[in-house]
Amino acid sequence: MWGPRALGIAAAAGIVCAQTTVYEAESAVLNGVTVGTSVTGFTGTGYVEGFDTGTDSITFKVSSTTSQLYDLSVVYNGPYGDKYTTVTLNGVGGSQVSLPATTSWTTVPAGQVLLNAGENTIQIQNNWGWYLIDSIKIAPSAKRGAHKVTTTPINKKANSDAKALLKYLGSIYGKKILSGQHDQASLDWVTQNVGKTPAILGVDFMDYTESRKSRGASSTDVDKAIAFAKKGGIISFQWHWGAPTGLYDTAEHPWYRGFYTDATDFNIETALKDTKNANYTLLMNDIDTIAVELKKLQSASVPVIFRPLHEAEGAWFWWGAKGPEPAKKLWDILYDRLTNKHKLNNLIWEWNSVAASWYPGNDKVDMVSADTYSQGDHGPTSATYNSLLTLTNDTKIIAAAEIGSVMEPDQLKAYQADWVYFAVWSGEYISGGAWNSLDLLKRVYSSDYVLTLDEIQGWKKTKKARSWEA
Repeated sequence: MWGPRALGIAAAAGIVCAQTTVYEAESAVLNGVTVGTSVTGFTGTGYVEGFDTGTDSITFKVSSTTSQLYDLSVVYNGPYGDKYTTVTLNGVGGSQVSLPATTSWTTVPAGQVLLNAGENTIQIQNNWGWYLIDSIKIAPSAKRGAHKVTTTPINKKANSDAKALLKYLGSIYGKKILSGQHDQASLDWVTQNVGKTPAILGVDFMDYTESRKSRGASSTDVDKAIAFAKKGGIISFQWHWGAPTGLYDTAEHPWYRGFYTDATDFNIETALKDTKNANYTLLMNDIDTIAVELKKLQSASVPVIFRPLHEAEGAWFWWGAKGPEPAKKLWDILYDRLTNKHKLNNLIWEWNSVAASWYPGNDKVDMVSADTYSQGDHGPTSATYNSLLTLTNDTKIIAAAEIGSVMEPDQLKAYQADWVYFAVWSGEYISGGAWNSLDLLKRVYSSDYVLTLDEIQGWKKTKKARSWEA
């Protein structure tokens, strides 16, 4: 018995109808996990616990009368802190679903599933583990209407280059996806092996600040960005910001990992308590150093999708280690200093966390994004996309700023996961074969839905750049 429970009539036989259907976890197929009853408030006869090894899973059998898209949600309890689970459909794909800490039974959206006509399986896999699962719920997805995103930059003095970039992103949003690749060498690998050049080059301000330069680091990423922009490409800059002081610099935690929380004793919370302390001054010095590089880009008429303080909510970087408030405070300082003190008007400000408590607000962000890594998953990552859609009330363009595995274009369209661009991480993620096979990359890059460098020429003149619509 697989045990579906319908809210309303029908579904007693496990057939998904035009209503919400509940599937109790304790009635599904359990692997490595057990049924518990000690935490009160569950539905059915119990809940599932014991997610502590990588192979632990719950498998639900779901039948559908037609091939259709459904909204999926998970009812869980999270007494052991913030966690993640992975949800797969019919043994493939895998959307990572956030399960924030809670001591009550809570329902969270888990993206969408495109059920085949007939029998399907939905599996919850361990991922970070240590959570309790009560049930899953499925309901037919409503057809999404037109997006209501803004293409007006938050910086009222944004220059024509920045305005053109945001306008262009808005013009393709929901219609096409831009291909992107982090690191010049990896982008060149794509050109040489796939036969197409990505539309976006992702580069990094990491090796421009003093705590790294003083230890021998150097970078030519700004020069590479300018050169790629001259070819008609679009530039995205992140900043693996090495802590300006307090690096452990040991064999276990070397200096070049200084942006990680576990590699430094730098405390963002105390550094931002006032503007007089030495660590605050060091932060400002680093921002001023990056401003010099951004001015080179501005002078060269290169607009930048700027993604600082990325993955803050993960807390593995020092800027997120003390929770959302210091991170958001630093975001405000960064924006103010670069925009008002340094007169940088070529930036599109891209926020890179999903949780609502971390979000600076629609008035402080031009676009939002997420970073997702799941080897072998070439699905649409719809759970994360939909979370960002909810976060901004569909007022901001959404990007997949870092991914490990490229997304199947047909899946993106079927799930209405309208990421405006994807950018694959560098090295083995793009060229190693394990995360993305060469045949897959060639198929994705050949898709009419995926825009490459040759297809976006003249994008600053949006009408010309949209010739693919003709």
